[in-house]
Amino acid sequence: MSQTLNNFIMFFATAVMGISGSLVGIAIAISSLWDGVSDPLIGHLSDNCKNKFFGKRLGFMLFGIFMISAINLLIWSMPMQLPEWMKFIWLLVGMLAIESTNTCFGTPYSALAIDLAPDYNDQSKIQGFKTFFNIIGMILPNILMYFFMPSIAIGIQSVHTQQGYIKIAAINSALLIGLGLITIFGTLRYVKRNKIYKFSDGKEKFEFSKLLGGYFKVLKNKDFRSVIIGYSCATIASSFLTGVGLHLFTYCYHFSSSQISVVLIAMFGGAIASQPLWVYLSRRIDKKKSLIISLSTIILGVFIVAVTFLFKDFIASHTMFYIALPCMLFCGIGAGAMYCLPFSMYADVVTLEMVKTGENNAGAYTGYFTFTYNLANSIALLIIGFLLDFIKFDSSQPVQALSVQKGLGMIVFLGCIIFMSLAIMAFSYYSVKRAHVLKVQMKIERDKTTKNVNNN
Repeated sequence: MSQTLNNFIMFFATAVMGISGSLVGIAIAISSLWDGVSDPLIGHLSDNCKNKFFGKRLGFMLFGIFMISAINLLIWSMPMQLPEWMKFIWLLVGMLAIESTNTCFGTPYSALAIDLAPDYNDQSKIQGFKTFFNIIGMILPNILMYFFMPSIAIGIQSVHTQQGYIKIAAINSALLIGLGLITIFGTLRYVKRNKIYKFSDGKEKFEFSKLLGGYFKVLKNKDFRSVIIGYSCATIASSFLTGVGLHLFTYCYHFSSSQISVVLIAMFGGAIASQPLWVYLSRRIDKKKSLIISLSTIILGVFIVAVTFLFKDFIASHTMFYIALPCMLFCGIGAGAMYCLPFSMYADVVTLEMVKTGENNAGAYTGYFTFTYNLANSIALLIIGFLLDFIKFDSSQPVQALSVQKGLGMIVFLGCIIFMSLAIMAFSYYSVKRAHVLKVQMKIERDKTTKNVNNN
């Protein structure tokens, strides 16, 4: 569901519904910013929840899946005959609602992974497994697009295109409920018997000023700051690719919806296939070096695609497709690390901080993390919306002017390369090493053993 929104909402709102890029950028940016603000709040509430049946996290997740599923269908069912200002309101309210309910699921879900697997190596494993199934969920919309999106003339969108999106949304919502229930009740027994890092968790009165102060305190930690800023820069790069990528493939490369689906499936397939590689490298050369290698791989892949863009007028469309396909697969292999290692690195820092303070604030820390990259994402999407209007993209024109096509290429390629490079710079300041985390965990295990012996 999230991937469908991330990949298609900008294209759907501008090219299908005819809303200006600036208005779409404003709506998505506001909702994304609100999502970031609500993350620390829900994280704090889940940290201090004492539900006897669901524990800290699962009750929030149960509420979230049903609300998300309903709102998801409403967003894609926007009436096409509405005036533009009403479509903007529909989009804005829908995105605010779905981001709010998505926070109820997503933030406790991420904190749950830290609760269940605080060990250095186990955290890499659980993030690897999460990433594997997460990327399957990210590939699914592209597979559904292949089967349910009608084949129509290039650049001409219609009510039939919207019906394709509605069908995809309906399947996503049904899967979200089914698989969400498996996630919740499948982990329930582990939550109830989990004794790992049982820190003091007395209920704490919520104070927004204190939560905000905690955020700035987190940013003072060099390792927190490195992961948060690095991942935020990578998120901005991804926003340029997903926010304008469909425009680029449709109006510049003249790919059909089926070809676009295959290209995206290849990219996410590379991300899935590369998971064992990145888990292996993170053990051999540590997580930071592995992540920097992966980001460099993405930059190289995007650069190769950018070179093909310069010569697209001399290459047939079907030939360009077979050139773009392996390039996007290569980018996907590099992106595979981005779906697991930053979260694993952040979890390591959270674990060390919890050991230091004796308090389990995993939910709040996760909220700070998501707040920052959502803030960055909202700014990026706002800029993208204005850039689409600046280059004079017109959804009513089946063939865009040459200047518009060049503008789309500049937005995608420069945005990706610049912000991926900034991400590498930020991650280079990360200093937590495997030996340090394992040393702390060994001390914890010794202390637990000593305590058990004394109790006996």
